[in-house]
Amino acid sequence: MAPGPRTGQEDGTARETGRRSRAGETGRRSRAGEAVARLRAALPTGIGDGEPRGPVRPEYPWLLPSAVVDLAPPRRARRTVRDWIVDSLCFLSALLVGVLSLDTLSRSASNAEVLVDVLLGSLACCALWTRRRRPLGLALVLLVVGPFSETSGGAILVSLFTLTVHRPFRYVAWVGALTLLLVPPYYLVRPDPDMSVTAATAFVSVMVVTVIGWGMFVRARRQLVLSLRDRAARAEAEAALRAEHAQRLAREEIAREMHDVLAHRLSLLSVHAGALEFRPDAPRPEVRRAAGVIRDSAHEALQDLRQIIGVLRAGDEGEDPGRPQPTLAALARLTEESREAGADVDLGVDLGGQPPETVPAASGRTAYRIVQEGLTNARKHAPGAPVTCRVHGRPGEGLTVEVANTAPPGAPAPVPGSGQGLIGLRERAVLAGGRLEHGAAGNGGFRLAAWLPWPA
Repeated sequence: MAPGPRTGQEDGTARETGRRSRAGETGRRSRAGEAVARLRAALPTGIGDGEPRGPVRPEYPWLLPSAVVDLAPPRRARRTVRDWIVDSLCFLSALLVGVLSLDTLSRSASNAEVLVDVLLGSLACCALWTRRRRPLGLALVLLVVGPFSETSGGAILVSLFTLTVHRPFRYVAWVGALTLLLVPPYYLVRPDPDMSVTAATAFVSVMVVTVIGWGMFVRARRQLVLSLRDRAARAEAEAALRAEHAQRLAREEIAREMHDVLAHRLSLLSVHAGALEFRPDAPRPEVRRAAGVIRDSAHEALQDLRQIIGVLRAGDEGEDPGRPQPTLAALARLTEESREAGADVDLGVDLGGQPPETVPAASGRTAYRIVQEGLTNARKHAPGAPVTCRVHGRPGEGLTVEVANTAPPGAPAPVPGSGQGLIGLRERAVLAGGRLEHGAAGNGGFRLAAWLPWPA
């Protein structure tokens, strides 16, 4: 507990603590950013770009379209064996439709017109090999070529199907509407010898609507598969993040417990070891008493450390190899240890006639840790200064804990400290449902006060 004359040092400690807190916050943000990046990398992207990716590679990826096969983010989706087969069938189907339309074309057009029509139709069929990467561009180009080439009808239907599968419906609606609007003028200029304009327009319109509906079904099915994989990936990534967060909380809890327990024991060791160092000619009874306190403190520290290590080794077995946690009833023994170390401690406990065991376990344990940390800091930063400990409360009113010390009799030696003890106490108090405050007192000392809940 830092006294008033050490205000400059406390300011330096506060600045150092703030710097470390900011560094810790930066580290936490960095870890959080890395976790989010890992989560995003694990998830498939939207299928709007035609290249969704997921975290799980299927057992037989060659049987799936490249749009649903997971790939590393820098890579472009390549055709699978299934894609090559489907693309070849689409090319051959468009070519077959073009060949079948040659008979009708030859009866109503000259040889030159047939040659140009066949040339444009062949180019349209060959352009279908680019349908996966540029479905919108291909559909628009074939929409322009269609009125001048009857043999490109099959390629136009395939391009509409591809556009519906790989792009949102707003693009399909515009291209499909333009296609349907161009059908009547086409048959008015180039009538079909076997069907009327109305029948031919109705037949082609039904074909266009059927192809678009089929493409919408395929796209919906792919979106369902990707959404299920997306949910599985999110669940797995979030479970990993929760496990990492739980491990971090467990490490922080263990570190806080070790600080609260070992700092008290080691400060007692330091005080008595310092006394033996500066008073080598002390009477034998005093030397013997100091050595006994050092031995007892070292034994207690080893037991506490063994308890914490035992908790770590217990793992998921649910065993509790350590001793029970201290409660408010152990305050008398805690202050007696400080008195044996030479501290002037005045303890006052007023619980309105209630025994200490009636205080809730969380509040009692937190109150014990607050007094323990206050006595430890007083020995470190204000040696020889009187320390006053007051604990009072009633059921329904709460429990108030106050530890205060006056200014030390002399300039204390600088003691390293990071302020983590006070930060840990504040976290303990908040977790217990209370609050904690600390700061310099009016007499040049230091005051630590907390309020903890005590239900009626």
